[in-house]
Amino acid sequence: MGSPGRPEWVVREDASVAVVLALALRQLIGIRSPDELPHLRGIASAPPSADDELQSRLERQWREYWAMTVEPQAHPAAGPLDLVDGFETFIALPVEGFDELRAAIAPHADALAFAHATHGRHAKDALGSSGVSYRAYAGAIAQHEREVGRRAHSFELNVQVLPLTQRGVWWIGSLTVAVTDGLRSDVAAFDAAIHPIIAELA
Repeated sequence: MGSPGRPEWVVREDASVAVVLALALRQLIGIRSPDELPHLRGIASAPPSADDELQSRLERQWREYWAMTVEPQAHPAAGPLDLVDGFETFIALPVEGFDELRAAIAPHADALAFAHATHGRHAKDALGSSGVSYRAYAGAIAQHEREVGRRAHSFELNVQVLPLTQRGVWWIGSLTVAVTDGLRSDVAAFDAAIHPIIAELA
């Protein structure tokens, strides 16, 4: 998004079915991590397993699945993957070492409908505001350039717009943030919230 010879930046905004699904399953099977990321609205939250050893294995397996889901290129699987029945092509877990997670999520295939609906709402909103979306990031980058007195460095940023229970922005990967849908739709508040993210990257 720049002219030849100038640094370029790319911001991709989405409410990925795979990301929403992973977070919905996190609540449905009682996973605590990442502790700082709020829960999704409209999804029940189960308590952690009473078996501490099982809970520890589930947490580890879910964290690995989460990393592969949010930034798959940065977190490739160590071995072959296998699709999980009932989740279309949105969940592929390593064949070995993920038996507990596979068993825990199996009864919750209905979470896929929630993820599709969330993605559909975002896609509909984005379709009617693509120019507004671009300007939100371009404005923050222009402000950063004025403050530091130079062009922004080239960077990539992935923004997941999610129906979280708290307003805010959270890093969920090295190049990925989650933002509450309500905050994203508040132009002034979003501009203030995204500015520190842009400053960190650019």
